[in-house]
Amino acid sequence: MKISNFATYIATLSMFFTANAAPVEPNKKQNIILMVSDGMGVATLDLARQYNAVVNGLELPSLLNLDDYLIGSLRTRSNSSFITDSAAAGTALACGKKSYNKAIGVDPDRNPIGNVGEALKIEGYTVGIVVTTKITDATPGVFYAHSDSRSYEDLIAEQLVGEHPLGRIPDLVMGGGRTYFYPNTSEGGSRADSRNLIEEIQNNGTWSYAGNRQEFDELDGGNNVTLPLLGLFADKDIPYKIDRNESVYPSLNEQVQVALTALTEATKDSEKGFFLMIEGSRIDHAGHANDAAASVRETIEYDSAWKEVLDFADASEVETLVVSISDHETGGISLNAEKAEDYQPLINATHSGEYLSKEINNFSDIDDDALFTKFIKSEIIEKGLGIYNYTNEEIERVKNTKNNEEPEYTEVLANLTSSRAKIRFSSYEHTAVDVGVYAHSNSDRLQYKVLDRINGLAGAHENTDYPKFLQGIVGFDMDDVTELIQDIQHTLD
Repeated sequence: MKISNFATYIATLSMFFTANAAPVEPNKKQNIILMVSDGMGVATLDLARQYNAVVNGLELPSLLNLDDYLIGSLRTRSNSSFITDSAAAGTALACGKKSYNKAIGVDPDRNPIGNVGEALKIEGYTVGIVVTTKITDATPGVFYAHSDSRSYEDLIAEQLVGEHPLGRIPDLVMGGGRTYFYPNTSEGGSRADSRNLIEEIQNNGTWSYAGNRQEFDELDGGNNVTLPLLGLFADKDIPYKIDRNESVYPSLNEQVQVALTALTEATKDSEKGFFLMIEGSRIDHAGHANDAAASVRETIEYDSAWKEVLDFADASEVETLVVSISDHETGGISLNAEKAEDYQPLINATHSGEYLSKEINNFSDIDDDALFTKFIKSEIIEKGLGIYNYTNEEIERVKNTKNNEEPEYTEVLANLTSSRAKIRFSSYEHTAVDVGVYAHSNSDRLQYKVLDRINGLAGAHENTDYPKFLQGIVGFDMDDVTELIQDIQHTLD
């Protein structure tokens, strides 16, 4: 590295490594953007980088947008296990406390603990959440809700719309998960009670609502948004990028654009900025399925969203801090491809194992062996996975899955592609490895703060350090927030 001004270099290092953080400036207007790459480990990003170079014919080394912004790593253990789940990891990232797996914003004794969404809302920030999974899922949930179990999604949905001691926490919410807002007597609904939360918020005028692609498009890229906004664009998860019909489902980038534009407009005359949490949710799902073809596309979409957010930050007149963190790694990926053509199976795949599994389960002649075999070969393996050099043994392995108590073809199909690309997975679950931290700011002040090894996020940290870092740059007291939310309903008992 060429150093043109040694004195400046040493002074900068001293600032980065000092234990004495710069004083809090709580009245300084600033935007805070947290991006969460659910399930993305270092190898996940490596895989996407190599795939991206091959599919686009780029010369090596060809970096992704995230690569230049790596500043450190996080340890991810929960209070109950070396291997965390997304609920405990999210609770650490949002609340600054280790808790047990499945905990949403509660401590190991099941007492509610304040989160950064609540803390920043109290401070006057406008709060937004954008995901590609259910909006009531673990990672989004920890930024506004409290529940003894992540499975209490009916309860989490109620807290989202405002049944909370502090009232409504998020001002803008977009993602999937309509199912927990509708009763199970309605199409696509799965609430255990008879409540229709969408009907309720529309009747009482507490939220504006967008429930499909047409209504999303009417938001005009964020220029036609009335806050608070709830946008739910799928019954459960928004489909993987590899499967997604863009005329039906908005992409992560499109949702991010709406959020950034709407939140900027909403805070233009405010002394405070906004807090936006963006999750690339389905990288994790691809890891669970050991589906490398889905994983690379989800990771690249997330990387593209990172670039979109960075461009926004650099163009903004408001001091803006952007941090990207993974809650954990999923799948235990190892890369064994030696040359570009090894990635061709990932390029050839047109659908995920998840999508093709549903196609098989919907096949009406599954008990007719000849028709079922032809369907598996032509529609699933050849058209869906782009594989033509399959063996009879592989066909039989797929077919025999129907004899399982709960037929699930996702993993066996994904393995056909991943193995051909020399991608190996050690697990169908999360792993205990450390994950990367990436950061950028358009402000020297915030850049220095985030690069402080003690009070910032540079170097190796616990996942509980992110909210503690925010506390240092905003000036909130999480203990005060915790006191205010003690009366929240957090259990079904």
